[in-house]
Amino acid sequence: MRSVGVKVLKNKLSEYIRLAASGETVLVTHRDRVVAELIPPREGRSELLGDAMLAEAVRKGWLSPPTLRDGQPPARAPVARAAKLLAELAQDREDR
Repeated sequence: MRSVGVKVLKNKLSEYIRLAASGETVLVTHRDRVVAELIPPREGRSELLGDAMLAEAVRKGWLSPPTLRDGQPPARAPVARAAKLLAELAQDREDR
């Protein structure tokens, strides 16, 4: 495990990213106090950032995956008719 100050990390970021990618943990310090860690990605983590963030949100229970019927997403239904939305918008604007 290595430690590096913020100033040195800024100047040699690529080097420390390579170390973390190869499996080493790097402690980031600021005024001799550890403020962050660069760690290698966990096993099973997707290489694509968007996929990884969504998978993490599902694991933590923040999101639930969609249920598909017959492999197809549900049909979209409009929330409200455009005329109704425009009428509500005009009413809101009259109140000002």
